[in-house]
Amino acid sequence: MTAFHCSMPTLREAKDTDAIVTSALSARRPERTGLPILLPRQSAILLLRICAALALIGAITLVLIRCVPINAPTVGFLYLVAVLLIATKGGIAESTAASIAAMLCFNFFFLPPVGALTIADPQNWVALFAFLATSLTASQLSAREKRRALEAEAGKNEIERLYALSRALLLTDPAQPIATQIVQHIAQTCACPAVALYVADGVETCMAGFSGCGMEAKLRESAARSAQLRDLEHAAIITPVRLGGEPIGSIAVCAGIFSDAALNSLLNLVAIALERAASQRAVTRAEVARQSEELKSTMLDAIAHEFKTPLTSIKAVTTDLLSSSPSELNPHHQELITIVDESADRLARLVTDAIQLARIEGGTFGLNLGDYFPGSLVTSALRRMKSQTQERQIALSVPDDLPMVRVDSDLIRLVITHVLDNALKYSPPDRPIGISGRLADGKVLLEIEDHGEGLPEDEQAHVFEKFYRSKNRQHIQGTGLGLSIAREIMRAHGEDIWLSSNPGKGSHFFLSLPIARESFAA
Repeated sequence: MTAFHCSMPTLREAKDTDAIVTSALSARRPERTGLPILLPRQSAILLLRICAALALIGAITLVLIRCVPINAPTVGFLYLVAVLLIATKGGIAESTAASIAAMLCFNFFFLPPVGALTIADPQNWVALFAFLATSLTASQLSAREKRRALEAEAGKNEIERLYALSRALLLTDPAQPIATQIVQHIAQTCACPAVALYVADGVETCMAGFSGCGMEAKLRESAARSAQLRDLEHAAIITPVRLGGEPIGSIAVCAGIFSDAALNSLLNLVAIALERAASQRAVTRAEVARQSEELKSTMLDAIAHEFKTPLTSIKAVTTDLLSSSPSELNPHHQELITIVDESADRLARLVTDAIQLARIEGGTFGLNLGDYFPGSLVTSALRRMKSQTQERQIALSVPDDLPMVRVDSDLIRLVITHVLDNALKYSPPDRPIGISGRLADGKVLLEIEDHGEGLPEDEQAHVFEKFYRSKNRQHIQGTGLGLSIAREIMRAHGEDIWLSSNPGKGSHFFLSLPIARESFAA
């Protein structure tokens, strides 16, 4: 049983793995990479086969001399048939040796003068060389066809293995370490005794048949240098695995197991399998995040609605008590009830913000678009905030001749109230809040200006994030949701909200609103 070893657990869809595998069909089988083709054992076998071929020529010569006396042309044809048989069953080395031996025997034993390697009749020289050329050519052609048949069979086996490997890689289990599965499939389907895979992104190495830190170090080196290496100690080739031209890991296989074309196809299959696994993990993470966000939004919406009922009751009671005649309540009780009433209002606003945020993030709110004058949207928002703005100075400058805008009026009023509430919180009570409007780049641009402390540049990028509170303003009440809700509403309209601020000079918030089509026509 092959032993698998992985230094770390887990890591990272093929568009068409069949195209990768069939790319090996169009190229002839190149010379195999790896160690010398003839190992000592193979050399001994070849030597025995050559000796057997020479023995056959010798046996034919002995039979023709002692038992079956025939003329020279017939002997030449018999030798030629023998050479062809040897070429068919053996190889180029055996057939060439047999051709030369047959030529020498033919000359020595059958062409006059018999018993000498000389030829008396010049015509026999022509016959002899014609025999030698014919036998060598026939043996070469026979051997070549045999070699091509063997190469075709080997190529067919390689293609079948690569197809089987591509199918196996497409069925990998996303829950299991991908590197381990790739190594296991290569070892089993390609009959590779030793395989090692290094994945750079997850710093993961898995080996089967190899051992020691040396192989792992060379795998890392091959990936880092994006170069093919040879390991003589393990008789292996180490090749980088590339995706889009960039190395994403490396793989080591025994030398001589794969041809160059098959090795390239193998590398492409491994790269696709790693990328497919990474894509599956990304999709899984995105789905988990989406479900988590939906669950959070649903729970927030449910909890916020549960708060609405008791808040409504509290508000009804405090309103009724405050509407009573002053003689029915002493000043201390009236002050306490006022505090409860204001706190109920504040908590109701927080609950409303939570509900709005839950609907926005859950994708359950829609836009009820209509055409409205920008000035009416601003004045309507100011009326909603009358209790907060009645003791503050508001500098309103929204021209009546501004074109109508196509928006959801309730949501845009909510945006204006959130931005205005932010300005009221961070601007000194004795400084005015400016609200102005103008045309800019085919949009109506509303600007809300405060005269607060302003924000440094590094904080401005975080103002519209959920629950963000300025480091130096933690004492000011708020949840940090208002501006985040405002931005999401503006984005739902296909517009945006942004900030311009300088420390010590206050902040300017800008809202871009789309102009209604009727206004363009006018």
